[in-house]
Amino acid sequence: MVSTVSVALTASGTTAVFAQGAKGPRAVAVAPVAADLSRGTLVSVELLRTLTAREVAAELAGDKAGAWDTGAVQYGLDTFRIVYRTVDPHGRPTTASGLLALPQSGERRLRTVSFTHGTELFKGDVASVSTSVWDQAPALTYASAGFATVLPDYLGLGLGPGPHPWMDVPSETTAALDMLRASRAVATAKGRELRREVLVTGFSQGASAALGLARSLQEGTDAWFRLRAVAPISGAYAFRDAELPALLAGRTEPKAGVIYSALTLVAFNRLHHLYDTPAQVFRAPYDRTIEGLLDGTHTGQDVEAGTPDSLEALLTPQGRAMLAHPAGRLAAALRSADGVCADWTPRAPIRLYYADGDEQAVTANTAHCHAALRARGVHAPLVGLGAPDYGGSRHLGSQQAGTAAVVRWFQSLR
Repeated sequence: MVSTVSVALTASGTTAVFAQGAKGPRAVAVAPVAADLSRGTLVSVELLRTLTAREVAAELAGDKAGAWDTGAVQYGLDTFRIVYRTVDPHGRPTTASGLLALPQSGERRLRTVSFTHGTELFKGDVASVSTSVWDQAPALTYASAGFATVLPDYLGLGLGPGPHPWMDVPSETTAALDMLRASRAVATAKGRELRREVLVTGFSQGASAALGLARSLQEGTDAWFRLRAVAPISGAYAFRDAELPALLAGRTEPKAGVIYSALTLVAFNRLHHLYDTPAQVFRAPYDRTIEGLLDGTHTGQDVEAGTPDSLEALLTPQGRAMLAHPAGRLAAALRSADGVCADWTPRAPIRLYYADGDEQAVTANTAHCHAALRARGVHAPLVGLGAPDYGGSRHLGSQQAGTAAVVRWFQSLR
């Protein structure tokens, strides 16, 4: 069932939420909106799907690329697309979107999971817009297990304006925190309550984002939400010391190495001005196409078709040297990204999930993170997921296997 919900500011300064039914719109809830349009306030909310537990299990088990574990499925659920107010990497007002999944568990006070997704090249390949099992599976898994599940799209993806600031942990953190705030307002309008403690997880790019959000929650950035536990999966936590050397040495899947190298230069240049013209770092003809290709409006298939099969064909000597020996603004940006493991001391339970032989986020990333946390006196068990496979990828398989493992760990933390 799909029902459109609109949010309209009333004369009294409250927000009336209306559901479109067969007999026209009817008011279903009223919730206050901050008059200053501050971060985390709702712009719109739309009911996307209502699924029974049986339908959830069938969808997870029916993924053609590889069935997802259904052992935690207990409840049906409702999913909502949320658009909310947040800030861009420079602190300026903007909007972002995300998916909220609420279980049909009968519980009024809900434990909350935040899941931050891996790298997506196309704006439409995120949970609030896409209907693919890959994008929906974390929401379906955690919500059907009884958790309110919050999946931010990040800036520039889903319905968010502009290009996505890839691997920018500060803006990933603010987008995820503000999505939690917006989700709390939606849950309240539905007669539910999100409990204060948040269980934080994420995959690949989202593993770093999860640690950024966890750090922010622990520091008390929000007046309501607090960190309960954090479980990142297959992250690139040591981009400078582990991931970039692996990309340049050919220890990752070749096409993935090309795309991640291009993303690093293009996305970081947008924020930190690493080069004056693309021709300085990209060879022809890619110097004329690569920035447009990575603007979020092209599908992953488009990006694969529009990039070469080797770094030698992509990068100029200057571009390769920039990645091999980061300096200046790039070095500073990488220190910020890699600080998710090195720059704080988690006080909540933490586990690091990884896959053997990961062909994209090499396992040295997790080893670096584990060592950095241990140096700060943090016990962060390493949880190996074996060599999972999803569509021929161990990296993607680690999200699937990790989701099954993390939901059980979160269920045990009562």
